[in-house]
Amino acid sequence: MSIVATSRARRPPDEARRLILDAAAELLADGGVAAVQVRAVAARVGMTDAGVTHHFGNREKLLTELLRHGGRQLRTALQDVVAAWLGHRADLLELVESLEALYRRGYGELAVALHAAGWRDPGGGMLDPVVAALHRLRPEGNSLDDTRLAVAALHQAMATEALYGSAFRRSAGLTGTPANQSTRNVLWWARQLHLALGIEPARQGGARPEPHRT
Repeated sequence: MSIVATSRARRPPDEARRLILDAAAELLADGGVAAVQVRAVAARVGMTDAGVTHHFGNREKLLTELLRHGGRQLRTALQDVVAAWLGHRADLLELVESLEALYRRGYGELAVALHAAGWRDPGGGMLDPVVAALHRLRPEGNSLDDTRLAVAALHQAMATEALYGSAFRRSAGLTGTPANQSTRNVLWWARQLHLALGIEPARQGGARPEPHRT
């Protein structure tokens, strides 16, 4: 739902900043970085241009704060995806689908913009719970770093799918629907994870196989 105020009532500073950043994030998702203009943000929250600049100084400072704001949102969204997946022991396909859907909601472009602007996750290890869960299901003696590399490759692919997936598929000779839709690519990634990690696909009904070790 779009954030549109019906009046220009004075708001507490923290609330005003939050509304401005939420509106800027909506504009970013709708039209990319170029769409995030002070006038457009002001119109969306029912402020004057001066009201927005009062809180953030200028567009450059607004974008800088938006990147920080977006980084926090991205981290929270990823944690939610991981928690939901771990919570009901879904198949790997559901994990891949969830990550792809998350980034398709605008987080893919935001993640690329964040990285280009120099933002780095200060905590690190956002997908450590996924690595740990998958590694417990692998046969005895497999390298933990190999598990980490497999999860990192998946994350990289899903983060860039919304922006570049169709172009990459066309570069490999796919055309039409196979190039423009991610469905087959998502299935391919789930299969590759099963093969790379040596984990059997989930049984009928979505239950996971028993781990190979304690």
